[in-house]
Amino acid sequence: MKGRGGEKQRRLFSIALKTFLSLQKTTIIQLESYIQDNVKTEMAEIQRNAVQNQTAAMLEIGTNLLTQTAEQTRKLTSVETQVLNKTSRLEIQLLEHSLSTNKLEKQLLVQTQEINKLHEKNSFLEKKVLDLEGKHEEELRGIKAEKLEMQDLVSKQNEIIVELELQLNTSTVNNTHLQKQQTLLMETVTQLVNLVSQYNQISAVSKEKQVTFKDCAEIYKSGATTSGVYALQFPNSTETVKVFCNMESSGGGWTVIQHRTDGTVDFHRTWKEYKMGFGSPSGEYWLGNEYVHKLTSRGVYSLRIQLKDWENQEAYSHYDQFSVGSEEQNYRLRVQGYSGTAGRTSSFSPSGTDFSAKDADNDRCSCRCSQMATGGWWFDACGPSNLNGIYYPGGLSTIKYNGIKWHYWKGPTHGLKAVSMMIKPADR
Repeated sequence: MKGRGGEKQRRLFSIALKTFLSLQKTTIIQLESYIQDNVKTEMAEIQRNAVQNQTAAMLEIGTNLLTQTAEQTRKLTSVETQVLNKTSRLEIQLLEHSLSTNKLEKQLLVQTQEINKLHEKNSFLEKKVLDLEGKHEEELRGIKAEKLEMQDLVSKQNEIIVELELQLNTSTVNNTHLQKQQTLLMETVTQLVNLVSQYNQISAVSKEKQVTFKDCAEIYKSGATTSGVYALQFPNSTETVKVFCNMESSGGGWTVIQHRTDGTVDFHRTWKEYKMGFGSPSGEYWLGNEYVHKLTSRGVYSLRIQLKDWENQEAYSHYDQFSVGSEEQNYRLRVQGYSGTAGRTSSFSPSGTDFSAKDADNDRCSCRCSQMATGGWWFDACGPSNLNGIYYPGGLSTIKYNGIKWHYWKGPTHGLKAVSMMIKPADR
């Protein structure tokens, strides 16, 4: 690049020098021609006048020649000055052109370097783009392969689901037959119990007195202060029901409506079983939603829930008002006025929650909480409590989602060893 610039400068200088010499030569030739023409003219004039007056003419010619010579010298000096000025201007222009050429060469060099850098960057970017395209193609191939695997997996899962649905339908049919047989068996047992009650003459007078009580609070008021199983009879009814009365906790007279202590009773039951009750009052049992409804519909009742964990630590939750609606209302829960030691916040379902069982989904979740939690309960959107879940022996390591839980007392993973739900009139 520098070699080409020097050659270009030399060419420009040579052209300028030739132009200058040519201009000087032309100027000198013009001066010579001008002087010769003037001299010839003057000489002719002198020759013509020499005849008339040679002496005067010679003097005059000499004077004129001196004057003209001086004038010509002045003109020659002026022309020479003009030539020198033009030469200087040409030299200055040549220098300016040379400087401009150097500047242009530097700019051209900088531009060339920038272009080279851009070429390098462009090559780097092209390589990057090619690498990214290669990776993108590999990822696309991987995604397509994963998609095919997922499609195969979904197809297999669909086949499994269809198979499970068939098995579930078969199990449902079998379960329906078993439920019918169980219902018939329970009805037969109930009839036998009623017959035995009617013809049992042992402690007849004492029993007649016991069945006249509507709840454990009346039994406690009558003077019976020992916890145990007692018989209740509702007013204007011959129907009797056996319950466990807690005569010791918080003033006594509590009618126990639910009790869990050893896991011997399965609480994953049907709607009808939860309606009528199941288990044994002397052990684990559920009194029955219908009986609880009849009790709590005759007055204002309070509820006490007693809890014990596997470290034998105890706590309780107390509700000032508690009632259960009718079957037409899905045994709807009504509670208010929480206090107690089993959490700053109540773990019980909110007021207005309907009861659900494994064959009756009345919760506010599309997931069928009763099936997931394996027990009947007042499920909202499953919620923080379920005292009718599976009884898992042990502590933190064995508790599962479908176990017995009371969330706001030591958290959802804290296992419970024993729990009791009991009610009595709020004014007692």
